[in-house]
Amino acid sequence: MKKMMMFLLSILLVCLTGSPVSAESPKPENLQVAELFKGKQGTIVVKNLKTDKIYVYNKKRSKERLTPESTFKVPNALIGLKTGAVKDEYEVKRWDGTLREIEEWNRDHTLASGMRFSVIWYYQSMARDIGSAAMQENIDLLNYGNRDIGGGIDRFWLDSSLKISAQEQICFFENLVEETLPFDKQQMRTVKRIMINEEADSYVLHGKTGTRLSDLGLGWYVGYTETEKAEWVFAANIDGSGSEAKNITIEVLKQLNIINK
Repeated sequence: MKKMMMFLLSILLVCLTGSPVSAESPKPENLQVAELFKGKQGTIVVKNLKTDKIYVYNKKRSKERLTPESTFKVPNALIGLKTGAVKDEYEVKRWDGTLREIEEWNRDHTLASGMRFSVIWYYQSMARDIGSAAMQENIDLLNYGNRDIGGGIDRFWLDSSLKISAQEQICFFENLVEETLPFDKQQMRTVKRIMINEEADSYVLHGKTGTRLSDLGLGWYVGYTETEKAEWVFAANIDGSGSEAKNITIEVLKQLNIINK
């Protein structure tokens, strides 16, 4: 019990500061990328995990908690694997026959394809299988945002009660990349693998978009990229769509010479 309390305290300190407590932590550098947001409010945070160097645009917004939308599929997948609600990335859930607005959703899916095509019904079904008690326990272990799942077991992350900031997303992904979360390493590696968006000669991009579908008024892109020199975690959100957040992130990564496209 004492060891678990110490672990949770260390995670909390990292999440509150954005990096381990150290007098030598580099000062965040402001990104001059307002033009990429085209007049919309938003933020992006990028962190080099080798040097702890942080780049941020709109620091105030980066601390504002917003609903995670489909970016929650990442911790949801971890919790599903840990609790046995899903066996592995290949486990199939059968489509219920209900026609939904996105064509790719109208078929059977696995954990991996559900991540790739952001299939809400698959992850809602898995959340119901996880159950409220186990979900809350693991959300608390992750110290994920405000940890509020009161909006309903299959809705709390969708324009509902759960909220998280870009800075907190950075903390979560840093711990996932470095495999310091209180989960089995193989489970973390599985989730990182199914997050791959692109594999190029000089980098691998792992990411997840999220869009508030009710009004397309909030979009996220979160994740990390691997290069030969370092791993970089990122979190961006905008008063727009997840596609917009992703496009902004890609451009920022290019401007920082992290990736070449």
